[in-house]
Amino acid sequence: MSTADLGQFIEQYHRALDALVQGDPEPVQQLFSRRDDVTLANPLGPAVRGWSQVAEATARAASQIREGEPVAFEIISEYATEDLAYNLELEKVRAKTVVTGEFGDISLRVTTIYRREDGEWKIVHRHADPISAPRPIESILQD
Repeated sequence: MSTADLGQFIEQYHRALDALVQGDPEPVQQLFSRRDDVTLANPLGPAVRGWSQVAEATARAASQIREGEPVAFEIISEYATEDLAYNLELEKVRAKTVVTGEFGDISLRVTTIYRREDGEWKIVHRHADPISAPRPIESILQD
């Protein structure tokens, strides 16, 4: 089996992220693995493990943004085998936050790991953070 279907899955994932920044987590949630080792580390909370925690974290993230639109998905690196793949991307969107009610630009550095499960690709890990430009060491020091 070719990894061409992975490219289609990633396109589907990007469309699902479009829905997420509109406030709808369901399309993204459908693409995550339901296995116990599924993980999510988004910039709005601590890393979580397991389907129920991943679903809760994506719903929480979607509840904080509205009227979003994608700006760009820039692939930095990617690699795939028949059953396992990853990519590193810069995701750029414009969205309205629920707190301020104003639009803002969001740029995330994202690593996603995909695994073929029962013949279909699923997301088994996503890590996203707002670091998309050089920062001084002081920016990561904890008080």
